[in-house]
Amino acid sequence: MLRLERISKDLGEFKLTDVSLDIGQGEYMVILGPTGAGKTIILETVAGIYPPDSGRIELNGEDITFADPKDRNISMVYQDFMLFPHLSVFDNIAFGLSVRKVPRDEAERRVNEVAEIMGISHLLRRSVTNLSGGEKQRTAISRAIVMEPDVLLLDEPLSALDGKTRERLRKELKRLHTRYKTTVLHVTHNFEEVFSLADRVAVINEGRIIQAGEPDQVFSKPESHFIAEFVGTTNIF
Repeated sequence: MLRLERISKDLGEFKLTDVSLDIGQGEYMVILGPTGAGKTIILETVAGIYPPDSGRIELNGEDITFADPKDRNISMVYQDFMLFPHLSVFDNIAFGLSVRKVPRDEAERRVNEVAEIMGISHLLRRSVTNLSGGEKQRTAISRAIVMEPDVLLLDEPLSALDGKTRERLRKELKRLHTRYKTTVLHVTHNFEEVFSLADRVAVINEGRIIQAGEPDQVFSKPESHFIAEFVGTTNIF
């Protein structure tokens, strides 16, 4: 389980204020909110990029609030891929395994398995500079999940892709989650990603979580005027 207890972080233009959230083992949690609401700061604080100004982060019962990022067993994928241009698709995916000195045969097995799920087995020997946007994002997600992280953080991973590619990648993310049962924290402002992927959704605005629950509950019974307008409720009383 991943637990955030009253996390606050002020970065000037962006901030979090008393964010508390529990994500169960193997749960796919989506954080939904407008641009600038603080979604990415939550991920980067969980990943250890920023220490919180106050509050506590627990992973599987262990306090990781100030743990070094490399010691958290958490993987993160941004929307802009961040691949190594001088490496092949295979070597990009296997990079973290080589850093951990995973035996070559085990690394090959794990890379081939995740590449098959993500539909990029035929690209493993290709340079990443010759890939489409969707193929690059599949490679980035594969590189993250092959590490078998306790938590996978996804920062709007589909937002830079065209509509057809987004739809395909949503299905592949669903298959990936079904196979690995990894705890996922996925931030977006796209409603389709909520309904196709999320076990639960949390809505954030101006650095605060203002409602959390199952997607149908949040969308059909918004607890504030902001949420009602944001999710497109027709009748607001």
